Amino acid sequence: MAVTVETLEKLERKITLSLPLSVIQTEVDSRLKRLARTVKMDGFRPGKVPMNVVSQRYGYSVQYEVLNDKVGEAFASAANEAKLRVAGQPRITEKEGAPEGEVTFDAVFEVFPEVKIGDLNEAQVEKLTAEVNDSAIDKTVDILRKQRRSFAQRALDAPAQDGDRVTVDFEGKLDGEPFQGGKAEDFQFLVGEGQMLKEFEDAVRGMKSGESKTFPLAFPEDYHGKDVAGKTADFLVTLKKIEAAHLPEVNDALAKSLGIADGTVEGLRADIKKNLEREVKFRLMARNKQAVMDALLTKAELDLPNASVQAEIERLLEAARADLKQRGIKDADKAEIPADIFRPQAERRVRLGLVVAELVRANELHAKPEQLKAHIDELAASYEKPEDVVRWYFGDRQRLAEVEAVVIENNVADFVLGKAQVTDKAVSFDELMGQG
Repeated sequence: MAVTVETLEKLERKITLSLPLSVIQTEVDSRLKRLARTVKMDGFRPGKVPMNVVSQRYGYSVQYEVLNDKVGEAFASAANEAKLRVAGQPRITEKEGAPEGEVTFDAVFEVFPEVKIGDLNEAQVEKLTAEVNDSAIDKTVDILRKQRRSFAQRALDAPAQDGDRVTVDFEGKLDGEPFQGGKAEDFQFLVGEGQMLKEFEDAVRGMKSGESKTFPLAFPEDYHGKDVAGKTADFLVTLKKIEAAHLPEVNDALAKSLGIADGTVEGLRADIKKNLEREVKFRLMARNKQAVMDALLTKAELDLPNASVQAEIERLLEAARADLKQRGIKDADKAEIPADIFRPQAERRVRLGLVVAELVRANELHAKPEQLKAHIDELAASYEKPEDVVRWYFGDRQRLAEVEAVVIENNVADFVLGKAQVTDKAVSFDELMGQG
């Protein structure tokens, strides 16, 4: 087989493939004979259909299959011989004017680029640090108390205040007309916790049991109900019941109810601190890893294979449709989503994937078995039965591959941080957790 390789543009290449017609015909005849043994046709016993009839009925499709197979094999062999790293599927077209007894094809395709990574000693990375202080532990204790609060009815003359659970009837109207979702009876919510729009909470706060009030409510432009978004409705609300919240005291009884082994407040706070530190560690790793990858891209030079970018766009597009479907959107799989909105993200992913792969290859940053085990153990530590979680990860190749990818990223991050110009920046617990 004569093979020629031609460079077209950047990463695009062309290989010319020549195949003897005799090889193709031999394979076609062989497949038709095998087919004749099992084919069923009216008027003939199974396996007794004449070859000329089988050939007439199936010859074209079998020839098409053989051509595809043989060209695919020839392309794979040629690419391997030329030591080409092919990105995506080749575009194959038949050439005219082939020598007698041969059929010739052009295969146009892309190759993966050469990745050049500059001096990482010149890369600049801002590395975040954060600590779990008493304030963070106190806030978590308050959350746990709220999750276990009880309610008792207030006196009839007591006004509703933040933290109370209120029961109301309400009805809203737009231009004097009721609208869907604007009416409810015996509706409960907690005042001051953002469960209702601010104007609604402001109206109810200070009301007493048995009181009614009419007030205007301006729906935000981005409100989920499209019929009322950006419009102002008139609401009538009647307050039927007010219940004051009772939070459990922070004592040994609370600690025991939360499953703390020694049943003490000190044990509770220690357990909270351990869990928060684990969460802080993972969040810091994620934020710092992002900073490392940003810095890494500034030091990398490479062309992007269009085939890889397009494949990534398709994956992102499919994920977006799956998300819409999960949200209950009708005909989500047919939703018209412009593919180009995913292009910047797809290009970044492909570029980063190629750069990371090159760094891993050149510096042997592959995930080691002991690293995989340590990472899974850490993930499992927050569960009631860690050993079950460990078995769950090791019991599935796909789940293990996902962990391996994370460990490799961690190795890359540590490698870059060990070379780059690193500036430490302390952030508050609330900032890291997205609470402030």
